Amino acid sequence: MIFPPLKEAKAPETFYLTGKQMSQKKTFQQSGKKVIEVEARALSSLVDRIDARFDQACERLLSCKGRIVVTGMGKSGHIGKKLAATFASTGTAAFFVHPGEAGHGDLGMITADDLVLAISYSGNTDEIITLLPIIKRLGVPLISLTGAPRSRLAEFADINLDVSVAEEACPLGLAPTASTTATLAMGDALAIALLEARGFTTEDFAMSHPAGTLGRKLLLMVQDVMRTGNNIPKVNPEATISNALVEISAKGLGMTAIVDGQQLKGVFTDGDLRRSLDQGYDLMSTTITDVMTSSCKTVKPHDLAAEAVKIMETNKVTGLLVLDDQQQLVGVLNIHDLFRAGVM
Repeated sequence: MIFPPLKEAKAPETFYLTGKQMSQKKTFQQSGKKVIEVEARALSSLVDRIDARFDQACERLLSCKGRIVVTGMGKSGHIGKKLAATFASTGTAAFFVHPGEAGHGDLGMITADDLVLAISYSGNTDEIITLLPIIKRLGVPLISLTGAPRSRLAEFADINLDVSVAEEACPLGLAPTASTTATLAMGDALAIALLEARGFTTEDFAMSHPAGTLGRKLLLMVQDVMRTGNNIPKVNPEATISNALVEISAKGLGMTAIVDGQQLKGVFTDGDLRRSLDQGYDLMSTTITDVMTSSCKTVKPHDLAAEAVKIMETNKVTGLLVLDDQQQLVGVLNIHDLFRAGVM
């Protein structure tokens, strides 16, 4: 067979920025830094507004027997959706209602036990102002987040939290930037204050995030991922090193337990094998109890899988034996099992 001649590889092209492009790149950085600085000042100004009104808002939210109904239009609506999700995931039942849809039937979602959290930077958003008489008629408490304390929404609300900013990061002063950042931060402050007041724990958080990485780390137990039954590599104390090697190879975990009945006596690993060979032990005649590691690290079935990861990392091992409360061997755990479970 005749092969065609190889083509000469082309050298990678080199690109050079023109003076104008370099100047533009510098302008990008300046613009980006200015935005961060403006929004940082906006957030800093909020600290002094965590006052008695904030306390009152938290008390109202905490005493709500129903759900927090968050509403907002446009960019405020996007912030509202995020805040509703944050409340819900941190122990405060909440959902978002679009103010436009609320006026066409979705107000029926609101019950007398609920509380409305309305977001409008101007405080005069038509779609929200239209809902105020209905909210009043329902007798539902209303908390507002506005940038205008003298607006119609702020004056109508039972409690108004001021999220005004000195300037937007947008040079035109039009696109909501610093104002939406400030609104989001104030909402987060409410959610976390409630989280702490409720004594919300990491386990509670995991229960609402079972599909995520955090949920797996906080909910998954050793018994959920360990290998059991015939998948456990084990030999009796009378076995030789050679017998142990056969079991290690068959189960593919780089280790085997040494058990008397179900009582654990020790473990023999690839590392123990190397040390045995270095010391000249005969594989066919040496009893495994002469070379095993008797003080091995173990875990219990109901321990968190994340705790098993910590033990492995601390002790630089890739496998753990699992013992029940009677100290009987019931399983084995390998680092690859934890990887597959998404804990590592």
